[in-house]
Amino acid sequence: MTAVVMENVNWNPALSTLLNSLEENKTEIPSCTDEEFGFLSELLRSKELNALVNVHKKIQSNVEDDKFFPVLSNSMDIDVEILDMLASKTHGSELCRELFHLLQKPHIQGLLCTHDAVAQKDYYPRLSEIPLEVDEDEETVKIVQLVKSDEPLGGDGVEPIVGATIKTCEITGKIVIARIMHGGAADRSGLIHVGDEVCEVNNISVEGKTPNDVLKILQNSEGTITFKIIPADSKGGIRESKVRVRAHFSYKAADDPYIPCKEAGLDFNKGDVLHIVSQDDAYWWQARREGDRNMRAGLIPSRALQERRIILERQQKDKTDDEEDDLKNDDFDREEIPTYEEVAKLYPRPGLYRPVVLIGPPGVGRNELKRRLMATDPDKYKTPVPYTSRPPRPGEVDGKEYYFVTREQMEQDIESGKFIEYGEYKGNLYGTNGESVSSLINAGFVCLLSPHYQALKMLRTPQSKPYVIYIKPPRFEILKETRNEARARSTFDELNSRGFTDDEFNEIIHSAARIEFLYSHLFDEVIVNGDLAIAFEQLVTAIHRVESEPLWVPASWVQ
Repeated sequence: MTAVVMENVNWNPALSTLLNSLEENKTEIPSCTDEEFGFLSELLRSKELNALVNVHKKIQSNVEDDKFFPVLSNSMDIDVEILDMLASKTHGSELCRELFHLLQKPHIQGLLCTHDAVAQKDYYPRLSEIPLEVDEDEETVKIVQLVKSDEPLGGDGVEPIVGATIKTCEITGKIVIARIMHGGAADRSGLIHVGDEVCEVNNISVEGKTPNDVLKILQNSEGTITFKIIPADSKGGIRESKVRVRAHFSYKAADDPYIPCKEAGLDFNKGDVLHIVSQDDAYWWQARREGDRNMRAGLIPSRALQERRIILERQQKDKTDDEEDDLKNDDFDREEIPTYEEVAKLYPRPGLYRPVVLIGPPGVGRNELKRRLMATDPDKYKTPVPYTSRPPRPGEVDGKEYYFVTREQMEQDIESGKFIEYGEYKGNLYGTNGESVSSLINAGFVCLLSPHYQALKMLRTPQSKPYVIYIKPPRFEILKETRNEARARSTFDELNSRGFTDDEFNEIIHSAARIEFLYSHLFDEVIVNGDLAIAFEQLVTAIHRVESEPLWVPASWVQ
């Protein structure tokens, strides 16, 4: 029986030796009863104890060889991401539904939380703070050991090492810790804080040295690095915020001459969602890209710093630039400077669809895309009936083509803010009433809108929660080729049915550039309408995603 157990279990040699010794010397243990011996013998043979001892041995071996590192430390974040992905698939798959419920079980989530807590600890030996007893007039000094890695400890743009940045204190001239990077070795140790004075590195005094000198010492060190530090008065721990933002500009740290440490920077592209883990520094925030498995955060310019940069760039632009002058005359809030927008996940609401707003220059094909989409399911996709002050023409029915109202009534409703967009054409007013949009949303329809781009600010509210798709023209050659092949009729001439002219194609592209400059930070998606069939397929895919997946929206929409 014992042989069978030993064959099926990864038997630990130490426990096997102990068990054999116990059996050989059983008679020499006078106070040991048969029941006690049986219990101890069964314990030493148990699978659980052997597995535990083997795991301990493996961990200890890896720690001693400097090879024991967690694969990741954010398994709970991954669990949440998987739950987001499964939320839309539980109705169609029994396996997805089972996994969805399993990942929400308390014992599974408890295990993942414990894993993350263990993964973020520093297993390497540290010396205790010294001296343990000091005179009142003496400064407290502590010794901290960190294992060198490729994480940043840098200053003045030099190569980083262990998850912090250093600088020379302007008042004392001492080398001090300037910043602790979230998730780095210094942060995980919990022993180094902003403002701590560095006295020695690997028994080398840094007195009178520059940050570059200290970095050279670090770069020439191998394995464990020992710091002698005088603690700062403030020992507050780093609290990680839960703020997520969408970036409205692209950033590359290597191209930024003002970043404190280029190697500590975080590159990102316009539209990326960033997890802002610290806003303690007025000019440099710490952030991770959402979903990034890298534990360590990186530096990005703060909102205040980026706004200053944009304002400076605008002031330095050539005053005589025709395009810029044209934009200044646009009905646009020039004080709105898009940098970061705080966002949160919005989950699909059964029976309550988000309106889809198609934005783009006249002639780009928005209305044709909308018409095709409505034709696929007229009972699902609806567009609000516009209002007009002109009299009905023969055959027109009130409430079908238009709602026909008096000019006085329409002006009064415009004045009271009831219209999300309006304009005047040939002496008559036209517009879309906000209540028409709300009624379609509340009735369970997908409300399709293709308003003038200046209506975006009135449409993009927590009440309607629109999904804004920008329909963008392709480059001139493709725009001209595809429209001519399709015998598209010009939207610039209501009196005559004819094709587009080159000047009109250029006007479409010019208007598109204008819209992008002013409002691109409000777009949720961009579809290039070169090939109409491909653009329509992308539109259908986008709308399906809006209906079935949790998406990032302004944080105020979910509060």
